Amino acid sequence: MKQQKRRVEIVVLSDIHLGTRGCRAKELLHYLKNVQPETLILNGDIIDVWQFSKRYWPNSHMKVVKQILSMASKKTKVYYITGNHDEVLRKFSGMRMGSLFIVNDLVLELGEDKVWFFHGDVFDVIMQHSKWLAKAGAIGYDSLIAINTTVNAVSRFFGRGQVSLSKKIKENVKTAVKYIHNFEETAADLAIRKGYQAIACGHIHHPEIRTIERPGGSVNYLNSGDWIENLTALEYSDGIWSMYTHRVENLQPHHQQNVDDEVYAEDMKNKQLFQIMLKEFQS
Repeated sequence: MKQQKRRVEIVVLSDIHLGTRGCRAKELLHYLKNVQPETLILNGDIIDVWQFSKRYWPNSHMKVVKQILSMASKKTKVYYITGNHDEVLRKFSGMRMGSLFIVNDLVLELGEDKVWFFHGDVFDVIMQHSKWLAKAGAIGYDSLIAINTTVNAVSRFFGRGQVSLSKKIKENVKTAVKYIHNFEETAADLAIRKGYQAIACGHIHHPEIRTIERPGGSVNYLNSGDWIENLTALEYSDGIWSMYTHRVENLQPHHQQNVDDEVYAEDMKNKQLFQIMLKEFQS
């Protein structure tokens, strides 16, 4: 019996980083196949163009792309908001392909609230002044995730739970905590000045829903997190925002087999689509 999809008004995803070893594409595909949003907002860093390579593009990553395109071809309106890792797509801002829109930011009126969606890399001082350093940091982060995968394999062998090295580092380093706090406060200040009641960002891989009080007023701050460590998505229905967190145990064994990276039943189609994407990124 086919499982009924969960209906949601809006789903917001960010920082998927397709094309990197840290991307949890299998889990994301499982989530996407089980929800039916009216609107899907991809809030930046969906495809990691900084580290885009012919050497690493698994079948599960291509299946995520195909699933999103399939959703756009049916009943879902899809907004692709550009981020820093996929900034090359900013030259396509304003482009529409059926129900798929490429934009740099987005404003929606939800009830009595005006909500501003954008990736958030404009707040990153390192991004603005030392892009090469930011790219080096991204490569280091991806390497740490790769090491983390091995650590978790050993941990599961001994019957222990998942461990996130980079998450633990970020939570225990004062400068990282301060950066996240400053990012959220800066986003809130800007949203209040512009007259928005809510702001939804990505970029910092830190899922959050909270009201921020500032001297100029208050704003509902939202961050969709990521699909590397947190596996989170913002969901909006009946006037309420909530945070979905995917649990690894939700991924059943039969599903894991269906999306196994080693299965290349549609390999030729995947290679053709990959070459088209690669050509666009390099032009």
